[in-house]
Amino acid sequence: MTAQGAQIRVLVVEDEAVAAEAHATYLGRIEGFVVAGVARSGVDAMRLLGNDPAIDLVLLDMHLPDGHGLDLLRSMRAAGHLCDVIAVTSARDLEVVRSAVSQGVVQYLLKPFTFGGFRSKLEQYAAYRAQLVASDAEVVQDEVDQLLGMLRNAPGGAPLPKGMSADTLRLVTRAVRGAGLPRSASEIGKAVGASRVTARRYLEHLAESGLVERSVRYGGSGRPEVEYAWRSVE
Repeated sequence: MTAQGAQIRVLVVEDEAVAAEAHATYLGRIEGFVVAGVARSGVDAMRLLGNDPAIDLVLLDMHLPDGHGLDLLRSMRAAGHLCDVIAVTSARDLEVVRSAVSQGVVQYLLKPFTFGGFRSKLEQYAAYRAQLVASDAEVVQDEVDQLLGMLRNAPGGAPLPKGMSADTLRLVTRAVRGAGLPRSASEIGKAVGASRVTARRYLEHLAESGLVERSVRYGGSGRPEVEYAWRSVE
């Protein structure tokens, strides 16, 4: 995590000890995420959720020793726990997938998977949260489409380029979205506590994704400077 970004707090719900440890280890390797707890059953999950209202995301296995993951999800919603859920499971039954989606599961990660696949899903989710936080209270169709697209693909339709973090992307997205007026890479870098070169890399990534527009700022005695603004929606 960078000094400026808020961590995404994650509850791992997985009955197999080895898998639970692996998921927690994976999370520890992804910037911007922190393990808030590990539950080995539905009862444990409900207890941890009740004790920690700040949990943002649940990685939910569908096969638990005391019931199905969908039953736990229903109990969570009934108890008022509105945190997001990513299903992490070997279950490939279409009806299970449909039921999970209908109950608010934002992503579905099938076992077995590599760390790269796991990281890609979590970074897609982080990009979605970044845009959600940056959005106004009311959104228009294109913004809804962008938000949902973040859950299916990282900006640009692919995982983040090597060396880029979801946490820094979240900060840059928030800064450029909240600026109101076009800002240079230097200005955005100063706002998020990053170098001009780093800020420019993330801004270019957002521009290539169609979320940010480039323009050229003239004036003064120096060279023209590229500036960036959140793409306006018709």
